[in-house]
Amino acid sequence: MSVDTATRPTGPAPAPGRANRRTRSGRTGSGMVGASQGGRWWLYLVLVVALVAVIAPFAWMVLGSFKGEGELRQIPPTWLPQHASLDNYTQLFSKLSFGKYFTNSIVVAVVVTAGNLIFCSMLGYALAMLDFKGKKAIFIAVMGTLMIPGVVTFVPLFVLVANAGLIDTIPGLFLPFLVSPFGVFLMRQFILGLPKDLLDAGRVDGAGELRIFFRIILPLCGPALATLGILTFLGSWNNFLWPLVVAQSEDQYTLPVALALYSTGQNSTNYGLLLAGATVVIIPILVVFLIFQKRFIEGIATTGLK
Repeated sequence: MSVDTATRPTGPAPAPGRANRRTRSGRTGSGMVGASQGGRWWLYLVLVVALVAVIAPFAWMVLGSFKGEGELRQIPPTWLPQHASLDNYTQLFSKLSFGKYFTNSIVVAVVVTAGNLIFCSMLGYALAMLDFKGKKAIFIAVMGTLMIPGVVTFVPLFVLVANAGLIDTIPGLFLPFLVSPFGVFLMRQFILGLPKDLLDAGRVDGAGELRIFFRIILPLCGPALATLGILTFLGSWNNFLWPLVVAQSEDQYTLPVALALYSTGQNSTNYGLLLAGATVVIIPILVVFLIFQKRFIEGIATTGLK
């Protein structure tokens, strides 16, 4: 009797077939997951092809900067340099006043970026959180300006800068671009998602609008500011047409203008010098993006959400 009691199971017996059903369901679930993953091979293939299509021009640019002019022009072209050399970079830094042009580009890009971060965020805050007469009309004007191509306003903007006496000056390169309609729209959409209770608490404590903006709003706008800063810096750094028209002396050239003018001769183009210059020009953009990429992705993902 005691033996039967000791060997008898204490818990309830499992229902017949439950373990088998559980095993079969587990196998079926894993099989479905494997089938779904196997059915997505075409998606991974498309992504790999797209990645190669994006990276290939940059890889060609960097590798081509170490090739001679004859190798760059030969047919069929070579992917890896047969006789790698630094002649293009040596010519770039010796032939051009590289430091001067690089400094001009940095000054213009930094000032334009800082101006957009400050003024676009201030106007975005006003359109998102403040109530005043003509608010809707201003927002409609901003959206209308956003829809106008830049080519349409190029000549009037040049006439305005010329009448102000800013032709062939560094201020003439950055003053017209201190505020952008896209930046205003981006900051307004992000600030709309911030709780208004924070503003009410600041006003109860006696803080003015400027103090609320700088002490409460700006610290919360990190993702949007990073997004706007990267896009603005990228656009200003690569801007070619406006500096080409406004900067009429070599001392005011930015780096893209100098590279385009000095790498293109009367009869031919020095592609090696052009590729080396393009490789150097892209380095600051990569550094800025790598530093702020987390904020940039967060700003793109959250802007416009409430």
